[in-house]
Amino acid sequence: MQQQDSSERTQPPAGSRRKGGSKGGGGPGGSNLRFSFICLVVSASLLIFLLGAYTDSFHPIIDGIAGRLGYHEKIYAVVIDAGSTGSRVLAFEFHHGTLDGRLVLDYELFEQSKPGLSAFAGRPEEGAASIGKLLDLAKRVVPEAKLSQTPLVLKATAGLRLLPPAQAEALLAACRELFKSSGFLVNAQAVEIMDGTDEGIFSWFTVNFLLGKLTGRNTVAALDLGGGSTQVTFAPRDVSQTPLYKDYMHRVPTFSSYVEVFTNSYLGAGLHAIRHAVFTHRAGENQTKLSSECVNPIIHEKLFRYGTGQYYISGKDNPKATAENPVVDYELCASIVKQKLLPTLKPKPVTLKQHEISAFSYFFDRAIETGLVDPMQGGETTVGEFVSKSREVCAEANADQPFMCVDLVFISTLLEDGYGLKAKTPLKLYKKIDGHEISWALGCAYNILTSRENAMKHK
Repeated sequence: MQQQDSSERTQPPAGSRRKGGSKGGGGPGGSNLRFSFICLVVSASLLIFLLGAYTDSFHPIIDGIAGRLGYHEKIYAVVIDAGSTGSRVLAFEFHHGTLDGRLVLDYELFEQSKPGLSAFAGRPEEGAASIGKLLDLAKRVVPEAKLSQTPLVLKATAGLRLLPPAQAEALLAACRELFKSSGFLVNAQAVEIMDGTDEGIFSWFTVNFLLGKLTGRNTVAALDLGGGSTQVTFAPRDVSQTPLYKDYMHRVPTFSSYVEVFTNSYLGAGLHAIRHAVFTHRAGENQTKLSSECVNPIIHEKLFRYGTGQYYISGKDNPKATAENPVVDYELCASIVKQKLLPTLKPKPVTLKQHEISAFSYFFDRAIETGLVDPMQGGETTVGEFVSKSREVCAEANADQPFMCVDLVFISTLLEDGYGLKAKTPLKLYKKIDGHEISWALGCAYNILTSRENAMKHK
């Protein structure tokens, strides 16, 4: 995918004012003038063409011609996203741009399986087997002759971060053994728990890469909401105004320069983590049958899995609910959500509101499931519309979506009270851009390939 920048085309200079010669064009002076004018036009046109060849808008034309002529050498990378609620494989096919050599994304495979790797705690071989099935799918994309040149990585996120270290390491060790016989290019860091900082940066890179904004100054903020954690990443306009950002700033390489971004991963502020915190509010330590103020009273013992635990959740009666009109006490639910969520959000991203915002993962999923945006195209909504929808859902008895009330109250609280966004703040919600999945995995793959190429150049 080619990115757009703001390079300006040089305009031909205005024609010189004629200072002498005959009024007609037939004499020697007129002929010389015409010849000079033609030379000027040809030179200017050639200059425009040559300069245009080095602008991003011209790249796809040349690149498309080169591709049709068979000049593109395909480059591959495979990333396993071992998330808290499922594992996903993304196999990427790139080529180097004909004019500038940057990586251009041609194709990706996206497949997923459930449950997540963390659900196999205590059964590491079964966990590795679930990853092996995803690798078999990736091998359908990567030609056999390219396998040994194709980097393969597995990055585990909040699900494994929340496991006891011994259980998490056993799962990672089993996956390392699987990778050794996979045929892909692997190294000592191929299987690991990913730092939350990298998760945020790679998500930000992915969305700006696909939107064509990496070469400009108007990058968008990226909000990623997973099961166990949430990430916020954006390029502050003036870091000096917010000293609290100092320890959270990172330099992210782009095509020809770099961008300074704020990023933080708020562990425990993921959708499933907050559900767990709300459902176990005032519960006994080993209690698995739970009742919650954030679940409609008509709900009885609905299964909720979190990590290795299984819980059976029922709604709790409240003064606002009647037999004819069972509802959730919205204010009571919101107060519990705030109590569990807000202490996890430090530092608060106070200048996020200055940026155009793109949100994905569970932000997108809950928006399409409640009709806020188009399920195929995504779209734009606002923080206020999330809040209104949360009130609407909590006032309805819906056994098919038993936990939607708590999820939407959480998302509304996160955006309004956690991030300090106004009700009218627009949110662009994506699952895909130009057919490519919004995932930190693309940023990760790009980083792996470019780092490897740079290391080879400096050998």
